[in-house]
Amino acid sequence: MAEGIFSSLLDRYGLLQCFKVASAGTVPYQTGALPDQRAIDVLYSRGIDISPIRAQCITDLDMDGFDWIFTMDHEIHEEVSSIFISYAKQRLHMMMDFVEERASDEIRDPYYGTVRDFELVMNNLHLASERILHVMFEQYPDLAYHASRIN
Repeated sequence: MAEGIFSSLLDRYGLLQCFKVASAGTVPYQTGALPDQRAIDVLYSRGIDISPIRAQCITDLDMDGFDWIFTMDHEIHEEVSSIFISYAKQRLHMMMDFVEERASDEIRDPYYGTVRDFELVMNNLHLASERILHVMFEQYPDLAYHASRIN
């Protein structure tokens, strides 16, 4: 869901070509799997199509190609931190830490929940993604300039 939401936000600002966005899990057994149908349906209702996205494992990605790495919950954050120790301080962030009033909150996996849980995750990811992009605009003024010329 996060990949689709952040990519759609970038597309809205005309910045999709400026970023490489990828989602990945921490276990390889889901590699190649389709997104959960509930996630597809919830995002599709907002005009975001994630049906072409396939699951991948973070250890299969070239992490040197990513400036920012985001995690949803504390357990995954610790796991990713231990896998990629050199990235932990500089590149690794919790998604909700960018939402000041919700810093340290987790975005819980909705898999065992209801459609309402998927909607809640979608809303949290939208909020966090917008705040993350705002921080990126502050850190990279050329990016903000490019986005302002598109909209």
